[in-house]
Amino acid sequence: MIEQIYNYFTIEMLYYWVNLGILPFWLILVFFPQSHLCRYLITSIFPIFILSVTYIFVLYKSYLNSYDFIGNFNLYFGIGDISELFSDNTFLIMFWIHFISINLFTGGWIVKDSQKFYINKFLLIIPLIITYLIGPIGLFIYWLIRIFYAKSISLYD
Repeated sequence: MIEQIYNYFTIEMLYYWVNLGILPFWLILVFFPQSHLCRYLITSIFPIFILSVTYIFVLYKSYLNSYDFIGNFNLYFGIGDISELFSDNTFLIMFWIHFISINLFTGGWIVKDSQKFYINKFLLIIPLIITYLIGPIGLFIYWLIRIFYAKSISLYD
């Protein structure tokens, strides 16, 4: 049975499951940011734990397939080297899980931070959607909204 599960979760299948699995978290963040479900399920460690287990599974599969982990450090040598890394599906799924995790964590932080300043949940929809798609720009848009509610600019909060 475990071998069947192991064989089922290929890189392509993991990609589909990660993409489909992350959507409910984002839908709850966008449409129900002040619910208990969001507080206990989304902005907690739960989704990061699931994505971490997925990442560890990918690392394990990669190790068994003799993946060159040392070669990942080539991404610091130039744009050509990173382009070469992205042509490898194993590196691509590791990067994608990393990207999805960071964006979800950022979306959760936006929701929690907005509750401290009583920011209208309808104003959060745009920055959350943009954070889902293009992480740093969504965070910047939220920061601009936050300035008006906090009535100050703080670079260290």
